[in-house]
Amino acid sequence: MKNKVLKKVVALSMSTLLMAGVLAGCGDSAPASTDSGSTTAPAATETAPAADAGATETASETVAPADIVDFTFFAGMPGTEINSGNNEIQDMIAEKTGVRLKETWLTGQTVSEAIGSIIASGTYPDLIDGGDGSADLYNEGVLVAWDDYLASGKYPNLANYYTPVEWDQFRQDDGHIYWCNVFQNTKGAPTGTAHNDEAFWIQARVLEWDNYPEIKTLDQYFDLLERYAAANPKTKDANGNEMDIIPYTCLCDDWRYFCIENAPQFLDGYPNDGSVIVDDSGANPTIVDYNTTPTAKRYFQKLNEEYQKGIVDKDFGTQKYDDYIQKLSNGNVLGMCDQYWDFQQINDALLNAGLDKQGCNYVPLGLTIDEGMDNRWHTYGDTLNTASGIAVTTSCSDPDLAFSFLDKMLDQDIMNLRFWGVEGVDYLVDENGLFYRTDEIRAQVADPKYKADHMCTYSYLPQYGGTSDDGKNANLPEEQPSEFYNKLADPLKKCFDAYGAKNYPDLIGSVVEDVNATHPWFPMWSYSNNLDTSTTGGVAWTKMGECKHEWLPKIVMAPDFESAWNDYMKAYEGCQPQDFLNQMQEELDRRVAAAEAAKAG
Repeated sequence: MKNKVLKKVVALSMSTLLMAGVLAGCGDSAPASTDSGSTTAPAATETAPAADAGATETASETVAPADIVDFTFFAGMPGTEINSGNNEIQDMIAEKTGVRLKETWLTGQTVSEAIGSIIASGTYPDLIDGGDGSADLYNEGVLVAWDDYLASGKYPNLANYYTPVEWDQFRQDDGHIYWCNVFQNTKGAPTGTAHNDEAFWIQARVLEWDNYPEIKTLDQYFDLLERYAAANPKTKDANGNEMDIIPYTCLCDDWRYFCIENAPQFLDGYPNDGSVIVDDSGANPTIVDYNTTPTAKRYFQKLNEEYQKGIVDKDFGTQKYDDYIQKLSNGNVLGMCDQYWDFQQINDALLNAGLDKQGCNYVPLGLTIDEGMDNRWHTYGDTLNTASGIAVTTSCSDPDLAFSFLDKMLDQDIMNLRFWGVEGVDYLVDENGLFYRTDEIRAQVADPKYKADHMCTYSYLPQYGGTSDDGKNANLPEEQPSEFYNKLADPLKKCFDAYGAKNYPDLIGSVVEDVNATHPWFPMWSYSNNLDTSTTGGVAWTKMGECKHEWLPKIVMAPDFESAWNDYMKAYEGCQPQDFLNQMQEELDRRVAAAEAAKAG
């Protein structure tokens, strides 16, 4: 969940900023692996404590333009810049908070390269989302600790954003908190309309063409793609230009190679532990390497077969993320495996081009390797990701103002501005107090220029899902049940109705369980994401990643799959994966023991 991490990063960055002045000279070392297994994020049914009256009053005050401070923020992922300094809602937020945030996004580099360049330059933004480079920033001692700010009583929204036990999971090996994740944090009642996780996706028109079949397995999925592509080899873009159908594509670019790499864990019916499978069928939970399971071989052999048939995109192994997004936005890719948050921006592009009316939006399928298996592609409940997040750097000139800014991001009126917009302009309110949008407003807020000039979500700052303080409306428009359904293009509505589904989780059909409660170690990626080469397990983990980056495209394209697979397995074993698995087993045992101790005491 990799990306969700980034959105949560901004929120914490501000808090961290506040501590910058206090701990600038600490020279703390890299973050230690953190443990989210013994606790869970706030339950979806719990309501986080509201900000005190003082915080609410402050949000209603206005700051003179001359007194507004400009902060800078860098996010270690691609994004779209707004017209900072000339954006209407950004200015409204600045008047309420005293801060205008200039966001800069990753372009033309990997996260590691970008963070390395920032460190080498010695020049840091006020706030930063280091992603996988968070440990490097911590090692450099350039992040501000949050502890004193959270304990000060001046920032109640931030302090209440997580429970004390959950905040403890963010502590690094020096005992301090340096970042905070801003995603998957539910206030009030959950709405549960979205599947923001991984899946095999397919265009709605493909399912309609085959009269909405039941697609349960990988073989059935590719059979449908093959048949549709054979019957419909061409399609047209928004301008009527003819394009070749690409039945299936996948992404191998940088850290996003999870799009091709981790499907075997899901196909075997396990939830998203990210780097390993946790087999809890025996007396003691056990780490399993999903890279070497029989299902892994079957999955990659299937991709190889489909590549030889011309079904898999011939350029999948070399395409960059921007190329991938452009292909999906063109409407001629029938299916792929990905996390929803990784490609959700294409929905506006499809809407603006009218391709949504042609059925080019994607719906998720909960595939397994064989029929009759449960699937766990969808994660119910919040997932606490402590591996990275928003951080404040020691370069921030006013950490107190930064924490105040982050704190106010969680005031309900500012949440409404960020995600719904301006009442009467970006949304309307019916006689029951429910927010809604017309088709005209939906088209308006999807327009790139309008978004750049008017909308300001600050999507990587602290935020809540779930329900507003009014007890009626969803905090996020896409989670408003009526707005969710009304926004769907007709082909999507037909698809939902055909399968008797009211939302995306219904479509994917995963086991309904709070995996955080049933799996107290979940997710294991919150540990492995912070591994570095200071341990033998971390060395192996780094080598395993490099090996898979090199070999997975090769085995998909190889004319002789068996020979290529055997060569890959030899190279993979040379990375000493058992060192990594042993370290993961130690962490799993620790998390299980911590959960049992917490339950007992």
